[in-house]
Amino acid sequence: MRAAVVNAIGAGFDIEDIEIDVPLGREVLVEVKAVGLCHSDLHFAEHDFGNPLPAVLGHELAGVVAAVGPEVSEVLIGQRVVGSLVRWCGTCENCTNDLSYRCTQRHTLVRAAGDAPRLRRADGTAVTAAMGTAAFAEYALIHENQLVVVPEALPFAQAALLGCSTITGAGAVLNTATVSPGDSVAVIGCGGVGLNVLSGALLAQAGTIIAIDTQPAKLELAREFGATHVVDASQGDPVQAVREITGGGAKHVFEVVGIEATTLQAVRMTATGGTAYLVGLHRPGSTTTLDMMADVLAPQRTIVGVYMGSADIRVDIPRYAELYLDGKLNLDSLISRQIKLSEINDGFDEMRRGSAARSVITAWD
Repeated sequence: MRAAVVNAIGAGFDIEDIEIDVPLGREVLVEVKAVGLCHSDLHFAEHDFGNPLPAVLGHELAGVVAAVGPEVSEVLIGQRVVGSLVRWCGTCENCTNDLSYRCTQRHTLVRAAGDAPRLRRADGTAVTAAMGTAAFAEYALIHENQLVVVPEALPFAQAALLGCSTITGAGAVLNTATVSPGDSVAVIGCGGVGLNVLSGALLAQAGTIIAIDTQPAKLELAREFGATHVVDASQGDPVQAVREITGGGAKHVFEVVGIEATTLQAVRMTATGGTAYLVGLHRPGSTTTLDMMADVLAPQRTIVGVYMGSADIRVDIPRYAELYLDGKLNLDSLISRQIKLSEINDGFDEMRRGSAARSVITAWD
């Protein structure tokens, strides 16, 4: 099968023919119909997070079940599924307390070191199936706990977005922050995840909803997703702008970029007693220096790290699917372009330039 392989950090994606194993245990073979280009994939391709190379990335996927392992009980051949990098064992303390996004035994969902690899080259060289999904390929071999069955009426490209950008962005608002009607919300970064933060704020009936970015086109798109105010961070101090709009700071601020400068901005535009939610993935070794008295203690701010929108994928993905089908969740405008697998490097170049919300691979020729 054709797959996009990372052979060296920072060298981009090489399109290769590789082999995929048969499903074992609770593994499911999925024919991938759509997979989104997520900024997390770009981070993993450009920075060493410890994934052995060569590796296939890709985790925001939708497809059809092609085959199942002998112990699979949750999905059937022919069903339409969405995959996610949220890995939950189902038996650890967090999983049994409905905190599956905090699973402590995620390693049990992938093959052990002595097992045959899920992916390999024709010469037998193992290829890492990164994040347990490895969806930048025609087929993916995934543990059933990382898959959720979705309605047949849900288009594949839109369905794929549910597995990461939607559960992360909207989930940060609805699950982690539990934003209430009338609350003020600000989001820094209006890519795929940030736009879903806006969708979540709209669903939560937030009052003031502020979108912050440096790209005018993204700020225009943000209005379509519910922003009541937009701030062009390239034209002045976004902290001051948010404080002026809200009369002192937003109650909930979501940082979706993952760099020190915007992390500091997020904290400093948070109202007294409010919370800054750090959603964006940082590089390994990244640090942020805070003035503990001025930034945290005196204004009594809370800073929360958010992983995958605190999502229970079994509950959240079907919920968002139904909201989309009911016309209450905008997924269509998230898709900037549908591309071929061979265009993956161009797609990530667009992401670097900030000119795309979400590109989705829907063809493999």
